[in-house]
Amino acid sequence: MDKFNRRKFIKSASLASLGSASLLAAACSKKEGDHNVSVNINTNETYEWKMVTTWPPNFPIFTDRLNEFAKAVEKMSSGRMKIQVYGGGELVPPFESFEAVSQGTAEMGHGAAYYWAGKSPVMQFFTSVPFGMNAQQTNAWLYYGGGLDLWREEYAKYNLTTFPGGNTGGQMGGWFNKEINTIADFNGLKIRMPGLGGKVVTKAGATSILSPGGEIYTNLERGVIDATEWIGPNHDYVMGFHKIAKYYYYPGWHEPSACCDLFINKATFDKLPAELQDMISEGAAALNVEMLSDFETKNSEYLIKIKQESGVELKEFPQEVLDKLQELTAEVINEITNSNADCKRVYDSYKQFYDNIAQWSSLVDRNYLAGQNTAPEKKEEEKKPA
Repeated sequence: MDKFNRRKFIKSASLASLGSASLLAAACSKKEGDHNVSVNINTNETYEWKMVTTWPPNFPIFTDRLNEFAKAVEKMSSGRMKIQVYGGGELVPPFESFEAVSQGTAEMGHGAAYYWAGKSPVMQFFTSVPFGMNAQQTNAWLYYGGGLDLWREEYAKYNLTTFPGGNTGGQMGGWFNKEINTIADFNGLKIRMPGLGGKVVTKAGATSILSPGGEIYTNLERGVIDATEWIGPNHDYVMGFHKIAKYYYYPGWHEPSACCDLFINKATFDKLPAELQDMISEGAAALNVEMLSDFETKNSEYLIKIKQESGVELKEFPQEVLDKLQELTAEVINEITNSNADCKRVYDSYKQFYDNIAQWSSLVDRNYLAGQNTAPEKKEEEKKPA
């Protein structure tokens, strides 16, 4: 496991105040030339928290990054706050973590908000929207577009507060044992796909099934499900899907990014001293950056492994299929927002921000990324005559 770089962390997390910056600087590893920083902290009271998660124990990226978050908070607090991370099922079942934190059985949890859509459909919009914003755009909406305030307002109804707790970045479209050539090929499929994407494929004739990560391989192998989306090449390879599925589809239209959820019992959090609240906040900001960076790095590495080591065929969804899925997405969102005022309010905020940022992204990102298939020096080599 790579060492948590708290210097890089501080620069990337955009510290909110000089006070919180001082707290972080005091806890960081010393480098030559660093000055001693004196911070007045009451060290009399200590806190031992439990973090319950929806992810399997020892799950790549998630477990490492969450353990590093816990270590960072402990170091920043000079040992005043210790957080023990539990995988799904170690303390409570994966999909009971929300309730466990809400009721105070555990102080903190980590998952994805769309897992809690059964409590309120508005939760789905805080994880991902099909054909919606990427990770960078989503973070901009949450931190500076009012999205996080709306998220916390919803969670407060359940005695929770929350922080963006990482992002998977772009995802793949899923593992299938039959080709998807037309939208009709979704008809009758049992597919593991949560969130709004699950509602979209249901409209296309499939059955959306929600299952914890630790059960997906067995369910796919035994035919309980016919297809599954998961995350991306790193986790999909580790899960072994390339051993039991024929086709690996892209793009991940259903989750152009997936924001993870670091949720905390609100009453417990509100009782913390302000400096510890700040440390958790800054630790969460670093977790958000570090997890996305980890995903980007490992997904690129494992895509190569899948292509080299398996007979799986990578296939792109036909454009006519994507066009139809986008139409169905609009229908799903209209139905949800027309029947739920909270969903409408959140989606109106999301869509307004997306419409604005898309104009900027189309200028600076779209054409650039369309040509970004090799490094610049490689392209120059390709131009040279043989």
